[in-house]
Amino acid sequence: MFKKAVVYSFGLLVTLSMLSGNIFACACCAEPGTRSEYTTKTDSFIRDLMKEIKFSDKADLFMTEAGFDTITGIDPIRKEDEQLGGPLVEFSTVGSFSTKGWLMTIKSGKGLSATYNLPIPLKYTEFRVDIHDRKEMPLGPWLYKEIRFTGVLGSATGFAKAGAVRGTKYELVFSGRGVGCNEVEDFTHWRLDIDGPKAGYAFLGRLSSGRKDEPESTSAKLDTVR
Repeated sequence: MFKKAVVYSFGLLVTLSMLSGNIFACACCAEPGTRSEYTTKTDSFIRDLMKEIKFSDKADLFMTEAGFDTITGIDPIRKEDEQLGGPLVEFSTVGSFSTKGWLMTIKSGKGLSATYNLPIPLKYTEFRVDIHDRKEMPLGPWLYKEIRFTGVLGSATGFAKAGAVRGTKYELVFSGRGVGCNEVEDFTHWRLDIDGPKAGYAFLGRLSSGRKDEPESTSAKLDTVR
């Protein structure tokens, strides 16, 4: 009888162990058809995640066919582009995060630079959606995800200084693909929008800390989920 009890107890422990593993795994599961957007407190978890994110050394100025006609606040870059006669020079970037926020320095090919002080806001927004472009992974569909920070621009120097007047805001977005839980590898791209009375433009680039296997079909489908 004692042996039977020991065997039963051992079997129960093994079963509970397997169940706990499944429960833990499913905490990161994503469900087909997922679509959610919510704003929540900027807590220690999201701050720790931001510390892990690393910016690549290249950046681009977002531009439509209208060119600089729709861009304000960075006239030195406009003049540099006119002098070069296009196409627009490539930019390099260096970004770092502390508990207070980000410092981002963006430089043009001719040496013009700007450093942005982006205080981290008290709240951030998270967006995720199943865009149905991949077979399901072991923990569910491969979601498109964004983490967005919107706040008041602390300061800007160099080619961005003239546009950084009082009331200028920023939005810093980290985007990528993954399942239910957020890992640093999920986020592969960044975008910084500057908007204010005398500024309106955006820079974007890749994250060197993100995975390199993001499917090419992602960007083509994003307009359908906004």
